[in-house]
Amino acid sequence: MRRGRGGGSTWADEALAGAEPRVVWFEHPDPGPRPALTGRLDADLVVVGAGFSGLWAALMAAEDDPGRRIVVVEADRIAASASGRNGGFVDASLTHGLENGLAHWPDEIDTLVRLGRENLAGFTDALDRHGIDAAFELSGEIDLATEPHHRDWLAEAAAVHRRHGEDVEVLDEAAMRAEVDSPRFLAGLWRRGSVGLVDPVRLARGLADAAERLGVTILEGSPVEAVESDGPHLVVRTAAGRVVAERVVVATNAHRRPWRRARRWVVPVYDYVLATEPLDPAARAAIGWHHRQGLGEVTNQFHYFRLTPDDRILWGGYDAIYPFGGRIDPRLEQAGPTHRRLAHQFFDTFPQLEGVRFTHRWAGPIATTTRFTAAWRTAHRGRLVWVGGYTGLGVGASRFGARVALDLVDGHRTERTELAMVRRPPIPFPPEPLRWVGVQLTRRALQRADRRQGRRGPWLRLLDGAGIGFDS
Repeated sequence: MRRGRGGGSTWADEALAGAEPRVVWFEHPDPGPRPALTGRLDADLVVVGAGFSGLWAALMAAEDDPGRRIVVVEADRIAASASGRNGGFVDASLTHGLENGLAHWPDEIDTLVRLGRENLAGFTDALDRHGIDAAFELSGEIDLATEPHHRDWLAEAAAVHRRHGEDVEVLDEAAMRAEVDSPRFLAGLWRRGSVGLVDPVRLARGLADAAERLGVTILEGSPVEAVESDGPHLVVRTAAGRVVAERVVVATNAHRRPWRRARRWVVPVYDYVLATEPLDPAARAAIGWHHRQGLGEVTNQFHYFRLTPDDRILWGGYDAIYPFGGRIDPRLEQAGPTHRRLAHQFFDTFPQLEGVRFTHRWAGPIATTTRFTAAWRTAHRGRLVWVGGYTGLGVGASRFGARVALDLVDGHRTERTELAMVRRPPIPFPPEPLRWVGVQLTRRALQRADRRQGRRGPWLRLLDGAGIGFDS
């Protein structure tokens, strides 16, 4: 039987054949749609988008000021886009990893690390206070070495993390395989207290319910067409209604509407995911994984994977596909070659799981910036704030992003708003067709670097020198 990454009919293809084109997290009972916006509403604050950033913004604004009139307007359903389609990794990092933070903001890194820890603590406290059952596990994450030269990378990363107070453990090959057994795993770096796992849809629905209990109005099925100024107010307009408000937070991440200027700062990148059937006791015993950590490789093109609460393996990543023009289209969510490649790579990693089948396959748009972290921009004299661009680590960082957005829209000068990562935007992406060409050149350069023991060629060195990049 052929097990590699090549073509041909294999049991990897057979395992994928029955996978349905839907997201595993949405298998929970659907609570039913909320009403759409019709007619006119008046509010103090409107939040556009009911993903993580928007829901956190609404919930925290209601906690800050119980009398505030807050309306959330969502184009589709709660967590319909990236917030409901991710792996559910809750990382304390606000900077897409400690190393990326050091590269961009070395003078502020200790503050950013502290704020990240405080944000994770606030995240878990909110779940407890509001009774949100999001299947949260503070299990940590293991960064995986799959090539010999990765071992040196992990040792260097461990030293950096320890210097900044992180609880990490380097696992040699035997220790790594004792944790999670795969012939591909040569070593690991276990970051113990800074990463958790969550069911993202249960989290989003729990945040929405908590916000509504505090008086927030959430409207679904209401795509916002524009935000317009009307003297001292802003008008959030849909096809069927409008909300007249004093302040607006736009939290639509990869989606352009209603603030099209966001396309300068972010590009949508499609990330593809598979989920297996629940593993039986024999399959669980074959791989170990008793501590249920999140896992991710340290290559440029990497996989991330985890156990779900019902013991499926969620397996995603590797390809990062940017559609020309930044198009977001449901038809892009089913990519046969990419899902097939993921299936073959899964069985390369876990050959002992032959016979396990995939039940779900899906994709979703991640919003990335040139520095891989969130960005904030203002309009209408500061009465509108846009936030987005978490580059795949938004489950936890979106709470911080929402907190900063509220500070900015309310005109509060805080420690958060004085951060360089907040005050200075990332370098914008060029217009098309240069944008698409640049992304393709970067993807190929990253692939070459993986084949050459991580050595970065001229193109990547040029981008590194400019402080920009492309990632998922």
